[in-house]
This record gives sequence, structure tokens and C-alpha cells, in this order.
Amino acid sequence: MGFRSLVSPYSKTKGGKKVEKKQTASSQQDAMVDVSRLDLRVGHIITALQLPDTDNLYVVDVGEVSPRTVVGELAKHIPVDQMQNRMVVLLCNLRPVTIRGVVSQAMVLCASSSDKVEILDPPSGAVPGDRIIFQGFPGEPDKELNPKKKVWEQIQPDLRTDGQCVATYKGAAFEVASKGVCKAQTMSYSEIK
Repeated sequence: MGFRSLVSPYSKTKGGKKVEKKQTASSQQDAMVDVSRLDLRVGHIITALQLPDTDNLYVVDVGEVSPRTVVGELAKHIPVDQMQNRMVVLLCNLRPVTIRGVVSQAMVLCASSSDKVEILDPPSGAVPGDRIIFQGFPGEPDKELNPKKKVWEQIQPDLRTDGQCVATYKGAAFEVASKGVCKAQTMSYSEIK
């Protein structure tokens, strides 16, 4: 746990009365760190390829004009043929990074333990681009997560599967509106990365 200093919302007195400072929208958003800051969407892996040194490259339709490329280290856990033509849950607002000469534009979310990894499955009927929502967390996602603010690192510890393998954030299910919830196949009470 970090220590957060308290800053008074009041400026100096003006005519004997305290005057409230207006917080900017960005500072209010920075103060509120919850799952609504993440742009989680359903994606469809169009192409899955094995890259050298066990990384995989996925070309994923997320309902945008062009597919996204995603580089992941799932090859040692899930064979590339099992990733082909598969629906997944993607974190889409990470800052793009170049890995092995390829720009990775998202991250595939998985249930994970020290010895096992399972891709999260969107509900039946979900289509590429469907947004993942959370009851009780109605905010809008950041356009791009600022790595210096460590938003993902603050939220990730509260992402877990429940007893029925449903993906959750602080007990609220990963949900696609009117289609259902996202789940792991067999991994209950596991962290999500």
C-alpha cells in the first residue's frame, strides 16, 4: 500500500470565505482507478502464428476498420492451432509496444495459475468489438492507459474467476450486454492476467 497525501480542496480565503478549487476532469479520472478505465472488448483471432522464441502472433478482429496485431507468450501453454479462429477477451487500450519487430496493439486476457493458463471465453453470441461491462462500474475507458499511472497494475490484482469460472472484478462479472458473461473453461478462483 502506498501513502497518499491529502490535499485540501479549498484554496486560500477570498473575502474571509474559503473558496473551493475546481478539479479538472483528468485529475478526477486519475484519482478514480477501477475497471471502467480498461477498454475490454471481444475479439476474434483471424490468424495465429508461432514466432521464434515461443511468442505467438495473433491477428485479431475487434470490430474496427483494420484488425489488430497481438504478440503474446501463450505458445508454451496453448498450442497455436487452438488459438486459430477463436473468440477472446482483449485489453485494447494499452500503449502499443514493439515485440520482436511486430507492434502489439492489445493483450489477450487469461485465467492463470502457476502451472496452467486458460483463455477467457466471451459469451455465446458475442461478436468482435462487443464491449465488456461491469455492473456498478459505469465509467468510460481511457483512450490509452498511461504506463506511468500504472492503472492496469492497480486493477489487475482484483481480476479473478469465481467459483463458477466467471471472470470478475471485485465480484462484478465481465459481461457483454444482453449476451452473458465471460468465463474460463475450468479454472475457478484464479487470477486473470
